[in-house]
Amino acid sequence: MVTKQDLCSMALLKLGEQPLTSINADTASAQLARTLYDTTIDSLISTHPWHFASKNFEIEKNENDEFIIPSNVLRILRCDGHIIGNKIISKSQSVKILALQRVEPEFFPSYFVSLAATKLAIEFCVPLTGNQQMLRILINLYDAEYQNAKFIDSTTDINTGVRQFSLIDARF
Repeated sequence: MVTKQDLCSMALLKLGEQPLTSINADTASAQLARTLYDTTIDSLISTHPWHFASKNFEIEKNENDEFIIPSNVLRILRCDGHIIGNKIISKSQSVKILALQRVEPEFFPSYFVSLAATKLAIEFCVPLTGNQQMLRILINLYDAEYQNAKFIDSTTDINTGVRQFSLIDARF
């Protein structure tokens, strides 16, 4: 099970730094981890429709007769209404959405763990090391890992054959 501290430690190791002893420590690396972790991971999850972060939601109107997007939703992929800010406008009584949601690191698949650690290393690189060459190396590594992770994620859905399709039914 991977934790927030584990991911930040992996990122620091990629930079040649010491791993975190505690995410709450009074060190520059721990401060960076606390400051940058959430926004970096949320942003990374939002970049691609990852299977592990996708969830179907059915949203009911609140007491003000509004559909409010849940706070753990990072990006809406499909929606039955029109999105304005953190609300969905629709004439129906409930709205269905497919969205990317915030995921705790213990639920990250292994291909995403490495990608997340590299992304964090990129964010930590300049503030901790000031090394621009290391930053370029990490960016190249990230690009390769990102393509690999997207490929693995896109092939995790097993195709069980041709689904019900009217043109195929008409032939038989």
